[in-house]
Amino acid sequence: MKAKNPKTIQDQIDQAACGTSRKLYRINGAEFLLQVTPKGVKSWCYRYTLNNKTRVMGLGPVHRISFDEATKRARKIRVLLDDGIDPLAERDHKKAEQALSKTFKECAAEFIRSHEAGWKSAKHTAQWSATLETYAYPTIGDLAVQNIKVAHVTKIIDPIWLDKNETAERVRSRIEKVLAWATVHGYRTGDNPARWSGYLSEIFPKRAAVRKVKHHPALPYLELPAFMRLLENTSGRGAWVLRFLILTATRTTETRAAEWSEIDMEERLWCIPAERMKASRPHRVPLSEPAMEILRYMKAINDAHPTPSKYVFNGQTWGKHPSEAIMLMRLKHMGRTDIVPHGFRSTFRDFVAEKTDFPREVAEAALAHALQDKTEAAYQRGDYLEKRRELMTLWANFCMSG
Repeated sequence: MKAKNPKTIQDQIDQAACGTSRKLYRINGAEFLLQVTPKGVKSWCYRYTLNNKTRVMGLGPVHRISFDEATKRARKIRVLLDDGIDPLAERDHKKAEQALSKTFKECAAEFIRSHEAGWKSAKHTAQWSATLETYAYPTIGDLAVQNIKVAHVTKIIDPIWLDKNETAERVRSRIEKVLAWATVHGYRTGDNPARWSGYLSEIFPKRAAVRKVKHHPALPYLELPAFMRLLENTSGRGAWVLRFLILTATRTTETRAAEWSEIDMEERLWCIPAERMKASRPHRVPLSEPAMEILRYMKAINDAHPTPSKYVFNGQTWGKHPSEAIMLMRLKHMGRTDIVPHGFRSTFRDFVAEKTDFPREVAEAALAHALQDKTEAAYQRGDYLEKRRELMTLWANFCMSG
């Protein structure tokens, strides 16, 4: 490099200028070079020829790697070259070895961190961590993901497959996803040992053969009118929330956290956004007159409050929605510990099947259920809103007929 009377190494670095293409400078007679890009980015590099092939290996950016440190790195490269070893190939080999030593716990932590923004709540993230902490980490947490085999996954799943089948399947699925993520990121190679089809399916009995389906305790639909009459004569916030849940056939979380911004009083429509729905799809609920009466009452209370709340129903703390316990306590006070709030969706479904001529797909749309038949789902474009208006009116009339 021709510099104007350079006095120090730093002077030489500072005087190295960028141009229209990448430039290489030799600083202070060093064996390695200073690279300057057209945008002025400066970094150290080592240019060498091995087996009649010239290659350039980066040593790091100037702002982070000093001239002395770059000199040390260059000497190590020279030693490798003297032994006939390609330094770039050696570096890639070490990186691969390091990647394949990454543990399952490390991969799981990165997987959770990269996916939690797309999950519905912090609770879901906590469940992921807790599940792996309890069942997976004791066996494979400190193992390199590359070394995890079917036998390891079997050791985790086998003790709980029969007695805690739903939990076991959740654990298996989460291990499978972490290992798949690790494979995509180059931390492991080969098949996924937590995969069900063709792997664990050959070891464990099918879920359908061992799992015990637990249905939410539900009120028989013929008892509903009398129940609603008792509920209507009961005071307290829990009674209002529970009545609205029954009249709209919605899930407990959807009902408890209903916001005024979701309610169109003129159109008599409740539009629940996708992020609040179990299936992550927006859901429209036509509102019957009894449901509207509850909303009008709640709105009058909200409008009269010094600080109006965004929630339709408020918990013990104004401005925060109530917990599910508020409905459970109401049922307990009514002497109905044999049923749960979610069970009223089953009551609604039985009513539609037994007392109406509405097609199954209309009832399923009212419950915001996704169709299991993929072909049928592909052709279903609407949500049967007008038909559901008729259905919800018929349902409300039945509920209030006691």
